[in-house]
Amino acid sequence: MFNKICVMGLGYIGLPTSSLFATNGIKVIGVDINKHVVDTINSGDIHIEEPGLKTLVSAAVKSGNLVASLEPQEADAFIIAVPTPFKHSDNVIKEADMSYVELAMKMILPYLKKGNLVILESTSPIGTCEKLLKPIIESANFSVGEDIYLAHCPERVLPGKILKEAISNARIIGGINEKSSKLAEKLYRTFVEGEIYLTNATTAEMCKLMENTYRDVNIALANELANICSKIGINAWEVIEYANKHPRVNIHSPGPGVGGHCISVDPWFIIEKFPNEANIIKLCRITNDNQPKNVVNFIKKIDQEIEIKKITIMGITYKGNVDDTRESPAIEVINLLKENFDNISISIYDPHVKDKKFEISNLEDAFKNSDLALLLTNHNDFKYLSPDEIGKIMNKKIIYDTRNCLDLSKWEKAEFRTYLLGRD
Repeated sequence: MFNKICVMGLGYIGLPTSSLFATNGIKVIGVDINKHVVDTINSGDIHIEEPGLKTLVSAAVKSGNLVASLEPQEADAFIIAVPTPFKHSDNVIKEADMSYVELAMKMILPYLKKGNLVILESTSPIGTCEKLLKPIIESANFSVGEDIYLAHCPERVLPGKILKEAISNARIIGGINEKSSKLAEKLYRTFVEGEIYLTNATTAEMCKLMENTYRDVNIALANELANICSKIGINAWEVIEYANKHPRVNIHSPGPGVGGHCISVDPWFIIEKFPNEANIIKLCRITNDNQPKNVVNFIKKIDQEIEIKKITIMGITYKGNVDDTRESPAIEVINLLKENFDNISISIYDPHVKDKKFEISNLEDAFKNSDLALLLTNHNDFKYLSPDEIGKIMNKKIIYDTRNCLDLSKWEKAEFRTYLLGRD
């Protein structure tokens, strides 16, 4: 019986997961090393943007079932939902930084008792449960699979729809043994309405990585198509639309690169372990990582014809209508612009980002005296901007849409020179 659980990490996955358990009657201790995060949650507020989450967190906290803390407590089950970013290095092949997962497991260790269940939700390289977590647990003289049960249950949710998909999506649970899998299934049935499929831990790890690798490979195909279409003078977006009319074709959308903590990261976890076998995966990852450079090279061509002194960046999150900037290609585009243009002025307009490490301007200041508006994120807000009003405050009326977000015909009527990634 699971009366109390401890969730390590209160970010984009840990906090929604904690809230769903708490509002379904389970006592939850949510642990985060950031005191601001802990204090914010205990006040009934949230530190991230996600539809419906504030209401859920507020209800969970008021019920007394959700308490945020800097330290773990004894519990019946422990869920690890901490980041797994890259190590900072100059290596061509990026390597996973598992220090957060390792730290979380070691923080849990003093509170473990026989019969506990440990679940890894963090997306991790193949073998993490067997080769990292299992030895740490065994170092405390527990037998994994008998004294302590261990499973991997990766999240499969889309930012902006996390709560809905956490409940309705199918889940893969991979245990270190069959009993571990079944115990984890019993816990997640607290709120999961979708199908739950049981397997072993290593298979579950590979499933999660391959789900996002499939999408990365498909996006790389779309980006390669866009680069080819721009050279021959046809519209890649039109090609994709018509090709997808085929009942067995589903080409994804091109863009300025791939970001977020999943698609741009997970393929490297496979490449890291199997550098000689993951050839297609590696090529696609490099293709997508090169897209920011392609965007900047195109702007260089515009600059050769029309001098650009100020660029307005429209959106810096990795996808539209979220506040998540992790691994966002927009950040790389900005860095490359600064490297490739002397004395260029860059302003950022993003209605979703509140992070103080970014200098976000208001609408008027962002576009005032700008020579080029560069759309890097497809926020819905941008679709409702008035080209006539924006044009009045810009120095030169030029816009480059890398997401096919805007109705460029409206901007052309307002006498803008328009460019579209995959067309020009």
